[in-house]
Amino acid sequence: MIIRPARKDEAGIILQLIHDLALYEKAPHEVEATEREIIETVFAENPKVFCDFVEVDGEIAGMAIWFLNYSTWQGKHGIYLEDLFVKPEYRGQGYGKALLQHLARVCNEKGYGRFQWWVLDWNSPAIEFYRSLGAVAMDEWTVYRVAGDDLKRLGN
Repeated sequence: MIIRPARKDEAGIILQLIHDLALYEKAPHEVEATEREIIETVFAENPKVFCDFVEVDGEIAGMAIWFLNYSTWQGKHGIYLEDLFVKPEYRGQGYGKALLQHLARVCNEKGYGRFQWWVLDWNSPAIEFYRSLGAVAMDEWTVYRVAGDDLKRLGN
């Protein structure tokens, strides 16, 4: 097993894994990203989003897509994990944990103050897995989002 940054020629693999995750999360119709957009964002000259693969015997087993966030209270950057996905045939073998450990090491090495992500309320296996690693649910916070036409209206 190795963990490595995705390469530009693997944008199609990233997009396929995004589709696979959306299917697992019961929202395949919500994926709008294209391979071109993946190339233009993840592989930009100064990227703001990153993708790491876990590779097993030369095969991509899973991915972590992440970006930097910032804590005003800490005065430090942190990592926000947008997507963690391990293919079903590779689950239960420690590859998701390895990706999380990798990102925790990045935080430690760069002096980032925290590492966070969201999980769907119904995803009990993931919730228990994250708790076993020491992650704490931020139950007192409610996530808000503005998108689509509402975002356009708000911006006008």
